[in-house]
Amino acid sequence: MIKKNPSVRRTGRPSRLSIIIPVYNEQQTIGEVIRRVRAVRLENLEKEIIIIDDSSTDMSRDEILKAQKLDPKTTKVHLSFINLGKGASIRMGLKYATGDIIIIQDADLELNPEEYITIIDPILQGKADVVYGSRFLRHNKNIPLTTRFANSLLTILTNVLYGTHLTDMETAYKAFRREILGGVRLRALEFEFEPEITARIIQKGYRIHEVPIAYHPRTKEEGKKISFIDGMEAIFTLLRCKLRA
Repeated sequence: MIKKNPSVRRTGRPSRLSIIIPVYNEQQTIGEVIRRVRAVRLENLEKEIIIIDDSSTDMSRDEILKAQKLDPKTTKVHLSFINLGKGASIRMGLKYATGDIIIIQDADLELNPEEYITIIDPILQGKADVVYGSRFLRHNKNIPLTTRFANSLLTILTNVLYGTHLTDMETAYKAFRREILGGVRLRALEFEFEPEITARIIQKGYRIHEVPIAYHPRTKEEGKKISFIDGMEAIFTLLRCKLRA
């Protein structure tokens, strides 16, 4: 059973959005992703872009540094010299983030930054503290059956273990009010970040609000990195968090 949302000390309307972009070997897309993120117009909300390169072995780092030079005022870059994983990169980004709202942006083109306003609007309106962009709240014929099955399995397990009614626990688009992350213990290194942050937020008593988003999945040949092993790790993480609240 989920507890009622604990009261959050609000310091007025949010004024800054921190966008964390973890990157590993995404030279084909990272430049365009950064361009799209910068092009997003958010009324009365300043953007802070935090890019974490997880020791890429392609030309991603060159693309990142080139983009930073175009807008050094709002773009922070951390270059890791050891490959630690997506979860570790996001955790590093959280340390740099200074925004009132934090959102995660993958370095591929599967999700559209133009949907930021849809995702963060419930937070701006004071209706939610955590918002997930769900890929399954609207019909999308482009999502492969295997992807639907794997995500359904993990989401159902999350709902059973934690008493939620989510439709897309594994979504990359997760937005949070900065305050709720205080005291959240995270140890994820790889893709298990998604179930871990979900479990820990629920255990703190917060409800997760979902909004529909578009999704343009890529294939393994196009650079898709998540695997069956990552799915098994997600199951283990959900169970571990439940047993070690």
